[in-house]
Amino acid sequence: MTEGQVLDIARQALYTYYFVLGAVADYFSGWGLVVSIFQTVTSIQEQTLTFVPKIICVFLGMMIFGSWILNQSDRVYQYALVRLLVYIWVRLRNVKLYVFVGGF
Repeated sequence: MTEGQVLDIARQALYTYYFVLGAVADYFSGWGLVVSIFQTVTSIQEQTLTFVPKIICVFLGMMIFGSWILNQSDRVYQYALVRLLVYIWVRLRNVKLYVFVGGF
């Protein structure tokens, strides 16, 4: 593969990684902010009362975003695999096979 093709696959993988990370981080940050505001308004400073809602939000977030994350990862994997198979196919097509039939 050429350097440009490898860089293209790496760029696509990093773009997808940051795209998925950004969406999930926004979700978790939003719920953390809601729990913190609730804790401030009600003057509840108990650590377990903030821990439990955040854990519940994490599990809900994984249920909501889990299939989407897998779909995005699968798309990048398929993109890289197709590019690799095309490269192999082009290389094999250009290989000349010499068959020696009976003799030198």
